[in-house]
Amino acid sequence: MFRQSRHATHDGSTVARRTALKLSLLAGPAAAAFAHAPHADAGPGQWPVDRAQHWCQSQGWLVGTNYVVSNAVNQLEMFQADTYDPQRIDAELRMARSIGFNTVRVFLHDQLWPQDGFQDRLAQFVDIAASRGVKPLFVLFDSCWDPLPKAGPQRAPRAGVHNSGWVQSPGAVELDEPRHRSLHDYVVGVLSQFRDDPRVLGWDLWNEPDNPSRMYRAVERPNKQEVVASLLPEVFRWARSVDPIQPLTSGVWQGVWGDPDRRSAISSIQLDNSDVITFHSYAKPADFEARIDELSHFGRPVMCTEYLARSMGSTVEDILPIARRRGVGAYSWGLVAGKTQTYLPWNSWQHPYAQPPRLWFSDLLRADGKPYRDDEARTIRQLTGAAR
Repeated sequence: MFRQSRHATHDGSTVARRTALKLSLLAGPAAAAFAHAPHADAGPGQWPVDRAQHWCQSQGWLVGTNYVVSNAVNQLEMFQADTYDPQRIDAELRMARSIGFNTVRVFLHDQLWPQDGFQDRLAQFVDIAASRGVKPLFVLFDSCWDPLPKAGPQRAPRAGVHNSGWVQSPGAVELDEPRHRSLHDYVVGVLSQFRDDPRVLGWDLWNEPDNPSRMYRAVERPNKQEVVASLLPEVFRWARSVDPIQPLTSGVWQGVWGDPDRRSAISSIQLDNSDVITFHSYAKPADFEARIDELSHFGRPVMCTEYLARSMGSTVEDILPIARRRGVGAYSWGLVAGKTQTYLPWNSWQHPYAQPPRLWFSDLLRADGKPYRDDEARTIRQLTGAAR
């Protein structure tokens, strides 16, 4: 079913290849970039606007979903050796393509980097996605949910609770400066593996970096915002040192974006360093379009990398036509309903659901692959030209 990854080997050289890459991180140009931290050489800078626009035109309209394989509770379980499931991934990406998607947003984790075989699994994932005509937008770091991630077996999801097993990357401990070397190696290593691979769409370096993760306030770092504001520019510099053919981005999600005098420090870092502008909106159509207006003055391609909260007025039928008309890429949240349980609303943290609600919050497909709402699948197919 799968092509053998061009990055994998049959002769036992996987460990040698991995060791060679790690040594190159210690001895090569990327090491020089890290040696100057926290003022690393940024290498090539933010793309000129015309390069970003040319990239956008070459891709066509990008429409997809945030993808977590349905039998994984989080990004660690999706890619760790004991739970990685390429057959299910292939089946679900086939479903994604069948309703018209040409891209998926996929979360990685820094604690995957030192694990044996991770690069081969990631290469196989890219192979599978390419075979289905789907380009991944990889997310490297994430400030949402549990700040105490731990590699290995993951806890089962809490019954009736939205995304109860998701973990931050880096975790609270890994944010400390002595751990930055391992974070640098992860960023440079993953980007270097695919730096010239057109099957990878781009690099979303940090998801909602200033998210306070209020559900975990008892164990969140009190200085998380300040630490992340210091580290985020370094992450962009590390990524720039690789000089990938794909764009870099980090999506804004709260506050004011259009007025630089009113933007938060972290939003300014995101917007000033992103090659293409990305944002999140779970709002109603009028507010969604107002956010596009707010970001359009940058002159760069714009993509909404998270939407779909049906009970809040963010629906496929209302949001996707606006994105199509405005030439904005769009990623809904959730493909197949599974262990993340994101068909449940955010308030399930306060009031766990005994049964799924009649109106799902997010997610598009039932466990058997059938659409939750036929009208949504029909809208996606019609707008993407995949109608049958």
